[in-house]
Amino acid sequence: MRQVSADQLEKLLDYPSIIDALEEAFCEDYTVPPRHHHDFPNPPLQTDSTLLLMPAWENSGLLGVKLIVASPENGQFGLPAIQGLYFLFEKKTGTPIAQLEAKTLTGIRTAAASALASRYLSRPNSERLLMVGTGALAPRLIEAHAAVRPIREVVVWGRNPEKATAVAENVQLPGVEIRPEKDLAKAIPQADIISVATLSKEPLINGKYLQAGQHLDLVGSFKPDMREADDEVVKRAVLYADVRAMASKESGDLAIPLANGLIQMKDIKADLFEMCQKIQVGRQQESDITCFKSVGHALEDLAAAKLAYQRLG
Repeated sequence: MRQVSADQLEKLLDYPSIIDALEEAFCEDYTVPPRHHHDFPNPPLQTDSTLLLMPAWENSGLLGVKLIVASPENGQFGLPAIQGLYFLFEKKTGTPIAQLEAKTLTGIRTAAASALASRYLSRPNSERLLMVGTGALAPRLIEAHAAVRPIREVVVWGRNPEKATAVAENVQLPGVEIRPEKDLAKAIPQADIISVATLSKEPLINGKYLQAGQHLDLVGSFKPDMREADDEVVKRAVLYADVRAMASKESGDLAIPLANGLIQMKDIKADLFEMCQKIQVGRQQESDITCFKSVGHALEDLAAAKLAYQRLG
């Protein structure tokens, strides 16, 4: 069985290739059972952690399962919030063929999924990106969005200005100005694309600041009590998701307004399956404010793991 480290994954998976691989996967014949999602108490940290088991398989070919633990308070220990492993098998015989480091795999495919959605939802001439959040996903989302749109300026906001400065200094993209910003309310209306990757339970994006034609990429909220955008965003935006059924239950950004009757399921216009398969279109009008909610999908993990394995040589 091959062992694939984080460093190897960084070299094997470039964003243009993985974005294309995800788009192809959303059009192909896969089986993706419901993922196991288990919250468990973590008394020393006075919070819950989450165990996720995410299986998927090609109906001919490969089978994979990801096991990860999400611990939102790991930052105080200098550890990533998400850690785990991905196991790849030959489906026919059940033979294990690869074990991949899951945090890096998850980060790359998550950013790639947001960029794939941006292909369908952001305006093609989008040049200004606002990155809200300074965690491990922030640099990846900046690079992934820049792979599908002609990004020339990136502004980074975080609760900790020093971390925002660090992200801005550490990401290097040719021809792109990247700088920190302390005033989120000022930055929101100036962006073409707003990508949000935090663990916030209180909305950070106030819909009153949004402008016609913007695209909002909500990545961080993966539990029903977590939320990155307020009710005004949900009322003003045209809503999309990576997987409609999962996003509407697992993320407070959709689950809370659905429970409160602010929106209905029909208001989620399309998901990545429907857009990639041309069943539904993405952005329909230049003036639309589009909002994509990502919660992650095991199909994305398998597509990324398959590409990495094929490139091992």
